[in-house]
Amino acid sequence: VQLVESGGGLVQAGGSLRLSCAASENTFRLLTMAWFRQAPGKEREFVAAIRWNNAFDYAFDSLDAVKDRFTVSGDSAKNTVSLQMVNLSPDDTAVYYCAADRGFFPYMREARLYDYWGQGTQVTVSS
Repeated sequence: VQLVESGGGLVQAGGSLRLSCAASENTFRLLTMAWFRQAPGKEREFVAAIRWNNAFDYAFDSLDAVKDRFTVSGDSAKNTVSLQMVNLSPDDTAVYYCAADRGFFPYMREARLYDYWGQGTQVTVSS
C-alpha cells in the first residue's frame, strides 16, 4: 500500500492549509491513520490521528500544541485522511507525513506502530 499526500505549500502566518492523504488501494481497511511532522534538525513528532473502532465509532488524538488549530478527519471506506490546519505559525513549518496501519492502536502516537508511510509534503509558514 502506498500513501500519497497532497496539499502542502507556502503560507503566511495565520493562514490555513488542508493536507490530504490517500492509500493506493482499498483491498483492506486501514483502521488507524495519522499525521506526523519533522522540522529541520528535529525528530519526527506525532501531530494527529484518527482510529476507526467500527463503522460508526472513531477516536481522535492530537498534539496539545495543535489541538485547537488542527482537525483530523477521514473516510475509512476510502482509506483517506485529511488534516485541516488553521492559524498556522512558523513553528508549524515541517515536512508532514501521512502514516497508516491495519492495526487497532489504543495509543496512536507511536510512529513505530505504523506500517505504511507517505513520502511527505512540505509545509512552510512564513512570518
